[in-house]
Amino acid sequence: MSEDTPEVAAARIEVERARARMLESASELQAELIEMFSPQNWARDIWEGAKEKGADLAEEAVDAVRNRPAVAGGVLAAIALFLAREPLIGMAGKLADGVGTKRKARKSRKTAAAAAPKPQTRRKNTETIE
Repeated sequence: MSEDTPEVAAARIEVERARARMLESASELQAELIEMFSPQNWARDIWEGAKEKGADLAEEAVDAVRNRPAVAGGVLAAIALFLAREPLIGMAGKLADGVGTKRKARKSRKTAAAAAPKPQTRRKNTETIE
C-alpha cells in the first residue's frame, strides 16, 4: 500500500467529516418527516383547520343574518318545511280526504233526495156550507 500524501489524508478526513454531517442531517430530516407525517399531528392539524374554518363560517353567517334578516327567516322556514315534509304531507292528505268525504256524502244525499219521490201533501177540503 502506498502512503498518502498530507493533502490526500486531509481530503479523506474532510470527506469523513462531510459524510458524518450528511448522515446527521439525514437522520434529523427523517425524524422531522416522521413527526410531520405522524397520524396524531395530522389529526391535530386537521382539527385546528376545521375549527378555524367553522369559526369563519359562523362569523360570515352571523353577518349575513344581520344584513338580511328576512332572507335568513325565509331560508330557515324553507329548511323547516323540508325537514317536516313527511308529517305535513300526511296532514294535507288527511285534510284532503276529509274534504273529499264530506263532498261525496253531501253529493250522495242530494242525489238520493232527488231520486226519492216527493211526499204528497194533503189538501183539506174546505167547503163552505151556506
